[in-house]
Amino acid sequence: MSVCVFTGPTVSPREAADELDAVYLPPVAEGDVYRAALKRPQAIGIIDGYFQAVAPVRHKEILWAMREGIHVFGSASIGALRAAELSAFGMHGVGMIYRWYRDGILQDDDEVAIAHGTAETGFRAASEAMVNIRQTLRKAESLRIISSNGRKTLERLSKELFYPHRTYRALIKCAHDSGLAETELAKLADWLPEGRVDQKRDDALAMLRTMRKRLGRGLKQNRVSYFFEHTAAWELARKHAAACAIEEKR
Repeated sequence: MSVCVFTGPTVSPREAADELDAVYLPPVAEGDVYRAALKRPQAIGIIDGYFQAVAPVRHKEILWAMREGIHVFGSASIGALRAAELSAFGMHGVGMIYRWYRDGILQDDDEVAIAHGTAETGFRAASEAMVNIRQTLRKAESLRIISSNGRKTLERLSKELFYPHRTYRALIKCAHDSGLAETELAKLADWLPEGRVDQKRDDALAMLRTMRKRLGRGLKQNRVSYFFEHTAAWELARKHAAACAIEEKR
């Protein structure tokens, strides 16, 4: 394994494989980066991951993987979050969403969180990411599909929705109930199927292309400047991750 990438609802393994030859794994959770790093890939890419129902990937396991000489890239979803949080330690962030988190323009995890199905459904998205809605509404405003006031109202209403309930259908209903102009909402609804922006997908594909280029130029072993502390909590987490790997093989 020279490269592995954690993905799911943002971009499918089939589509991702057109950009980068890699082992594609399901959305990342606690312990997954540690287990992947044990196989000594040149690089690990993180796009999708779990936030709520399953324990998320630890910062410490990413730091450990980088200390072990592995380059770790992040983009689009939890990958963008972790890359922004660990950019000072050498994690490679790619894309607009990563830059928004890095620069403090975005801070909330729910900006990228969505509800999605199981592996059997291909992790099909069941809601829309707030970052995608923001970019879609800005595009609609620039094309005069909606007004500036309409865009601000729709953004506010979207943010007020719990992330698993964020869909364009739910948003337009909320906007209707709040009294936004019917003509404006109808125009937006007609435009959305072709005009909507998927910033998460765009950023994920950009990361895969960046990884391909870096690997093509010859990616040397990663070097870090920090001291990795083997704390009791880390040793416990590491043993738990290793035990899970053994259990999965049975």
